[in-house]
Amino acid sequence: MNAPLDNAPLDLTAVGSVGGFFALRTGAPPGGPQVTSLARVYAGDDGPLAFRVSKVAARIGAPDTRIAVSVAQLGLAARLWSVALGSAALHGAVPGLDPALLHWDADGSSPDDLWLTEVTTRPAGAASIRDVVMDGHLAPLADALRARYRISARLLWGNAGSALAGAVRELDTWARRNGRNDVAERARALAAELFDHPDLRGTGTLRGAAFRRRSCCLYYRCPGGGVCGDCCFDRPPQRSVRGSSPRGASG
Repeated sequence: MNAPLDNAPLDLTAVGSVGGFFALRTGAPPGGPQVTSLARVYAGDDGPLAFRVSKVAARIGAPDTRIAVSVAQLGLAARLWSVALGSAALHGAVPGLDPALLHWDADGSSPDDLWLTEVTTRPAGAASIRDVVMDGHLAPLADALRARYRISARLLWGNAGSALAGAVRELDTWARRNGRNDVAERARALAAELFDHPDLRGTGTLRGAAFRRRSCCLYYRCPGGGVCGDCCFDRPPQRSVRGSSPRGASG
């Protein structure tokens, strides 16, 4: 499938058919006190981030703020990877996702949390996805979170790797269901290139659409929480010392 030229139409509705995390609204964002461009968030307007972290903490009963920070970041990373990788694998183009044009509703959930006010495209390729998602969003998001919260960079990049692998699995499932092996092959090939970046290389092992991460998102510490399917732990570890973290759990 040939990649369209820059600014060529991209069928985001078709991309969104893969699942809610792949959906991207376009046009003017809705009003609301927690709606803002992600550029403002990365520039220091951390009110929406604080709101989202507090909302996640209340929803999962997080006993430690770091858990809510981790889960909130993981969710946003999954949205960004899914939109970019899904567009590349299905249509041979990557939406620009300029942080100044991409608006986020910190009180919303997929598919109504992200709105792109102007759609431009770039040729599909790992370099384009890396520039759009990692450099454009995940790195400044990590900086913004770490400026406000005590959270390790290793944990956040581990979440980013997990979210990317999750997008590959969703595309693989969609491709098998729809007889589109070409889509699954492109998604896996692009992900393999993306995982070769220094920030993602050590986050885990990707074999096809299966991933095993080397860090933990900390969700197991929540009431009723368990380990994720790609966690470095086989079962929730016991915390032997009050207030301490088991090896590897903090990322």
